[in-house]
Amino acid sequence: MKFSVLDLAPVPEGSSFADALRNSADLAQHAESLGYTRYWLAEHHNMPGIASAATPLVIQHVAAATRTIRVGAGGIMLPNHAPLVVAEQFGTLATLFPGRIDLGLGRAPGTDQPTMRALRRYMAGADTFPEDVVELLGFLGDASDGPVHAFPGQGTQVPVWILGSSTFGAQLAAYLGLPYAFASHFAPDFLHQAAATYRAQFRPSAWLDKPYFMMGMGCFAADTDDEARFLRTSMQQTFANLRLGRPGKLQPPVHDIDSRIPPSVRAGVDHALSCSATGGPETLRREILRITADLQPDEVILATQVYDHAARKRSYAIAAEVLGGL
Repeated sequence: MKFSVLDLAPVPEGSSFADALRNSADLAQHAESLGYTRYWLAEHHNMPGIASAATPLVIQHVAAATRTIRVGAGGIMLPNHAPLVVAEQFGTLATLFPGRIDLGLGRAPGTDQPTMRALRRYMAGADTFPEDVVELLGFLGDASDGPVHAFPGQGTQVPVWILGSSTFGAQLAAYLGLPYAFASHFAPDFLHQAAATYRAQFRPSAWLDKPYFMMGMGCFAADTDDEARFLRTSMQQTFANLRLGRPGKLQPPVHDIDSRIPPSVRAGVDHALSCSATGGPETLRREILRITADLQPDEVILATQVYDHAARKRSYAIAAEVLGGL
């Protein structure tokens, strides 16, 4: 089972966007040295605690700071963009960093209604997502029959993934014969159903001859269980603040998390983070095995939002050691 990193370039309270972007490059170098397969960054807009809004630029920043690890988008929210522009951007990245670029595509806008209007999203782009994916695949392929071509882009064959949190993406990935990644690190409800649908309906394609399933997993590792649970409280606060309509920077961990989140909100937060492994090395190993036992994913991608950068690096180091021994 391969293991990878999902990074939102979090901006901790008291730090800057520049700090967050430097931390992403440093964490990517660390992940590369630990044997992680890929390092993905996610597109979000109008979020003061996330520095990866201009996702292709951050991918270039990270790829330039590393040598061998695959770098990509987990993902690009395709309804926000013209397929041609995405093909040109990722074709350029693949030209600069041959054999190292991935392109994960999401169907959601990744933001709110006012921001969608600011992105010039005047059409119901999600309704044309399958067609847009096919168009994008054509731009990245060896040749296009139409009058429009992606330069750079054409012939780069950038690996395209479908991302999702429901069975819609699973069905599309299976139909097109593409790898599929499920966002279980924050939306676990349809995980088992989507995995089963994808594998059962998969059709071999020019891109993939058999299903390849990745699942997202929250991961908070430390030398002790208590310390790991303490580190996790930053992520719990982030999810609670989003539900309360007050997104902000990543907050420091707290010892009294029960008093910081209303019970009604806490239930939703705990459910959203239920596909997470938290603890010291032995506990982490048991949790990862418990979460992956039924699904047997080909790969897990770990989302670890920890306030202190050194503690975040330590978490990924412990996780790599545990995963490498499974």
